Amino acid sequence: MDVVDPTTGERIDSYDDHTERDVDDAIARADSAFEDWRDRPLREREALLASAADVLRENIEEYASTMTREMGKPIEQARSEVEKCAWVCDHYAEHASAYLQPEGHASPPGADVQTVYEPLGPVLAVMPWNFPLWQVFRFAAPYLTAGNVGLLKHASNVPGCALAIEEVFAEAGYPEDVFQSLLIPSDLVDGVVADDRVKAATVTGSGPAGRAVASKAGAELKKTVLELGGSDPFVVLDDADLDAAVETGAWARNLNGGQSCIAAKRFVVHTDVYDDFLDAFVDEVESYTVGDPMDEETDMGPQARQDLVEDLHGQVEASVDAGATVETGGEPIDREGSFYAPTVLTDVPEGCPADSEELFGPVAAVWEVDDEDAAVRRANDTQFGLGASVWTEDRERGERVARRIDAGCVYVNQLVKSDPRVPFGGVGASGYGRELAGAGIREFVNRKTLWVE
Repeated sequence: MDVVDPTTGERIDSYDDHTERDVDDAIARADSAFEDWRDRPLREREALLASAADVLRENIEEYASTMTREMGKPIEQARSEVEKCAWVCDHYAEHASAYLQPEGHASPPGADVQTVYEPLGPVLAVMPWNFPLWQVFRFAAPYLTAGNVGLLKHASNVPGCALAIEEVFAEAGYPEDVFQSLLIPSDLVDGVVADDRVKAATVTGSGPAGRAVASKAGAELKKTVLELGGSDPFVVLDDADLDAAVETGAWARNLNGGQSCIAAKRFVVHTDVYDDFLDAFVDEVESYTVGDPMDEETDMGPQARQDLVEDLHGQVEASVDAGATVETGGEPIDREGSFYAPTVLTDVPEGCPADSEELFGPVAAVWEVDDEDAAVRRANDTQFGLGASVWTEDRERGERVARRIDAGCVYVNQLVKSDPRVPFGGVGASGYGRELAGAGIREFVNRKTLWVE
């Protein structure tokens, strides 16, 4: 696996792929490690997770720099990602015991009936490059602490991040082989899923990747959790705080170079405030500093790979050809590296890519709507259902509109985000299952009914 710095286009590192024999050996070691790990007291597993949080914080500069070099995330955002990984470790170190507490049930006199939560075994995680540490720790912190063991198939452009995560658990004192990174191409994933020793799989990534893993796992009757793409609406009603909506909305679209499944992608704005919002929104987007992600002043670095720039620009060009108007940006930046200009599109025709597809980069599409009902219809006019954001100074109105939007999570007067304290996931083409909080840690366990009389 060659690592190409997206800031310069130069190869900066290379890693040997694991072979099929290597993978078989890794699964065997994971299966063996599970037999001891599952019997570790939960409090011990929590303590080890707290140690992982310490390792992350102690090495924050190293891990942040690895992310920035491999996929172009601005260094300050990379540091924040490492800190968020430590936070999810802190959270489950504190709350896993409560989340996995046996649940009692009504029973006849003399009987004790409860649900207990027991681990399944080795779990495969297929993870993306856009948040190369956070996406993995969002999986690993709860599932390892529940007593499972992890096998990570990370994106091929972030192998250094994959090995760094393995290092975190080793430095924290986890037993050998409880967490392993597999440096393998996608065509070996089916074999891992089909292996009898692997008990479940989780995917964060594209729709095709999720469908492929889910199809194979379904044929093997194995549990899956899918967190796939999104085309999140950002609804601005006529009574919204425009300054806050503009500032937060622009950042919600362009954070991490716009490469986020929960980024605000479709801006649905009430006609009474449309012109003011659009003018301010374009100004805000144009104020961002795009450049070297190692520079502390940079707001947006390069896209993660050159092919992603080409794909994104193809979607923009097709949308413009269909009738969309470019308010700002609309093309790659003429400089070394994989840079794309922050872009705002209006007059977006139905069925063009900006309307019907996920744009995974710094491109915002803006619609004008006449009223609240039209805003809800536009927000729901998508195959995706990951997140949504609603802006209004009337909290009751915000909750009412939020309940009408078809999504796994809706935030009122806040950008969509994943938080260890609340369940996270989508509906429709955005996947199924939940990560984080109690719902997340209980996804990959046997919910065993235990009746004692």
